Amino acid sequence: VQLQASGGGLVQAGGSLRLSCAASGRYFRSDVMGWYRQGPGKERELVATVSDGGSTNYADSVNGRFTISRDNAKNMVYLQMNNLKVEDTAVYYCNLKETRPLRAPVDYWGQGTQVTVSS
Repeated sequence: VQLQASGGGLVQAGGSLRLSCAASGRYFRSDVMGWYRQGPGKERELVATVSDGGSTNYADSVNGRFTISRDNAKNMVYLQMNNLKVEDTAVYYCNLKETRPLRAPVDYWGQGTQVTVSS
């Protein structure tokens, strides 16, 4: 599985950005996809996930501001980020969690895209 993220950049607080992630290779639509981020001096943290059926899960810090979506026909996952805050500054990583019976899940990661929010 290969994940290619794009769409990061520099934006002022209150602005918006849309991240995109293209998935390729062999995976099941049932695999959950999502976005994680790692800010300066911080550990990587969950931002949002989406199942193939469209069920979503958000970190409390972004709930109501960010929207994750998935287009299975195009093998894409998106993260619409609105009302960005300085504390959203981080490298954002696309993730696919491969889940199969009788073995531990395997995480695949994209290369990361930098989001910088200025005050």
